Amino acid sequence: MPIISQPHEFNEDDLYVDLRPAFGVPLYLKCEGFNFAGSIKLKAAESMIAAAERSGALRPGSILVESSSGNLGVALSMLAASKGYQFVCVTDSRCNLATKQLMEALGAQVHTITEPAAEGGYLAARIAHVRELCADDDRYLWLNQYVNPDNWSAHYRTTAPAIDRAFPTLDVLFVGAGTTGTLMGCARYFKRFRPDVRVVAIDAVGSVTFGGPAAPRMIPGLGTGVRPALLDESLVDDVVLVEEVDTVRTCHRLARRGFLFGGSTGTVISGAIQWLASNDAGPDITAVTIAPDLGERYLDSLYQPSWVQQVYQIDPADELATQR
Repeated sequence: MPIISQPHEFNEDDLYVDLRPAFGVPLYLKCEGFNFAGSIKLKAAESMIAAAERSGALRPGSILVESSSGNLGVALSMLAASKGYQFVCVTDSRCNLATKQLMEALGAQVHTITEPAAEGGYLAARIAHVRELCADDDRYLWLNQYVNPDNWSAHYRTTAPAIDRAFPTLDVLFVGAGTTGTLMGCARYFKRFRPDVRVVAIDAVGSVTFGGPAAPRMIPGLGTGVRPALLDESLVDDVVLVEEVDTVRTCHRLARRGFLFGGSTGTVISGAIQWLASNDAGPDITAVTIAPDLGERYLDSLYQPSWVQQVYQIDPADELATQR
């Protein structure tokens, strides 16, 4: 029976869903949303804060500040509340209302950017705001998840070894690309210890991470408007880009089987299915992907029929009915 005194002391790191019954493909989904922050971002948040404390950069009186589309902001809000720090999250208008309310309930301040920058979109505008805060008050400490090596090293030490232990015959790992912290941590681990494992990055159409043209993206999580400094493409074996409408369809298909996941999960599953089909993967392949969070925070967007109809001009319920 686990008994904890700090919220970050609990994290279920060994739960997988077999997706073959839902999608007819040999694919396992590692579930990372079962902790008090509700996402995989708890690992990066813990790692970056611990390193800042060890170095002396984070001390009593410091004000943590970070740019986040949602999940890292929640994780930092939780840790800041637990450790007694102030925290300011700089997000943008695409962040879900439930996520903003959750951060505020945990005591964080939320600054919402409403206008994208001419170059780099909302992400560039968020980063510019963070830099302004830091320039105006030296109490602010920016952990900077976009360049911080403690972001990817958290997954090198935890996420990747957990997958390796669970699947000793792993053939291919599909990882979503946001800041690329999870992607780079897993890729570095497998390139070092299991170079036979193929690591495939999954990104959203409209993201510039792998050199594609920028385009509007409405689902937070994966994709960037500014190429991540952490990214080393030499560690990635392949890249799949996924249209957001396919993300929506995949999430709703999972929901009809009782699994409510976030948009990033719909994207990585859709991308993995595309890759498995295009590479003629047989039924005996061992493939894994990662669900960064669960779906409750997306009820007013991804799972709201009127929002989906307005943004993508589809009705997921009708499409699912025709598939039966």
